Amino acid sequence: MRVFDNDFFYILCEPFGEYQTNCYLVFNKTKKEALIIDPGIGASTWVIDTLKSANAIPLAILNTHGHFDHVWSNAELLEHFAGIPLLCPYEDAFMLEKDCFSTGLPSSIPTLLVGAKENDKICEKTSNTSNLGRENHFFYGDFAIAFICYPGHTPGCSVIILRHKDAKNIESQENLESLSKGHQVMFSGDFIFNRSIGRSDFPYSSHQVMKASLEKFLTLQENMLVLPGHGSVTSVVQEQNNIPFWIPRL
Repeated sequence: MRVFDNDFFYILCEPFGEYQTNCYLVFNKTKKEALIIDPGIGASTWVIDTLKSANAIPLAILNTHGHFDHVWSNAELLEHFAGIPLLCPYEDAFMLEKDCFSTGLPSSIPTLLVGAKENDKICEKTSNTSNLGRENHFFYGDFAIAFICYPGHTPGCSVIILRHKDAKNIESQENLESLSKGHQVMFSGDFIFNRSIGRSDFPYSSHQVMKASLEKFLTLQENMLVLPGHGSVTSVVQEQNNIPFWIPRL
């Protein structure tokens, strides 16, 4: 299903697995380039076939966080697309390397540990606020990519903001139809959903850290379309209006 379409790129979404985790493919309209975001359980065939049909070369795999239902197909896609980089928040990389939830997850090793310092190594982490609001920026092809860390659901839980390098800022809109043609888009993983938030009662999660992340999210000034890890699209402003309901319940 096409969920975003502006002058420079479009985005397809397909849910996979028992948890219906949304996998996203981003296609550059002017070059045969693409991005893969959160390839979950059983996503590989769709990703490979869809990219082949579009004659597009994947530039990178991006993981919003390390939970198995978002990263399951990393290993198979890394094998199929030899040399493709895999980006994952540093604090969640241990979840990709080790099957810490005993689900049978195929191991994958990130090429780039988002937010890591020079000598940082992959190791088990728990959620805390030391990385809250951290921003890391990357360019792949014509795509400008920003990871913003909102821990609590997982230690490195992040949103990814994507735009084309040639896109110009346009006046902020609140209508979802208008936002689906905007100059940028947010992939929220399991941090923010349509009228809901990610759970913070899992191992490595934290209610208090999630609360701090939600409060930080309320300070975002720019509205944009939000493509979540599960369920339907929403927007920054729409969920900023809903967050005050959730904060006292953590």
